[in-house]
Amino acid sequence: MCLFVIGISAVSFAQGGGQSAPADRAARLKTSLALNDDQTNKIAAIYTAQGKSMDSLKKQDNGDMGTMMKKMMPVIMATNDKIKAVLTPEQAAKFQIQVDAQTEAMKKMMNGGNPQK
Repeated sequence: MCLFVIGISAVSFAQGGGQSAPADRAARLKTSLALNDDQTNKIAAIYTAQGKSMDSLKKQDNGDMGTMMKKMMPVIMATNDKIKAVLTPEQAAKFQIQVDAQTEAMKKMMNGGNPQK
């Protein structure tokens, strides 16, 4: 369960975290992935839809983190798939590297900085 939560947190963090505005999250990807304006606008719309889904899940589960996390993972994975569909193959590969790097960083953080755990 811990790795499951780490994975969700890492993916969310890689996407800019849940607290950022969709346009800000898309702008960060624009910079890191060299997106054009059309891609950036499409990704901002994807993040807006994700935010609405996440807000709905939070309300449904009344703060029950376990239940909420199980429901959020498919939303996060669908968001990643939608984003990758907007990207070129090269951009999608870079995006996946960012997601993977954040996942590893979260694992290390959750293990007290010890990657051996």
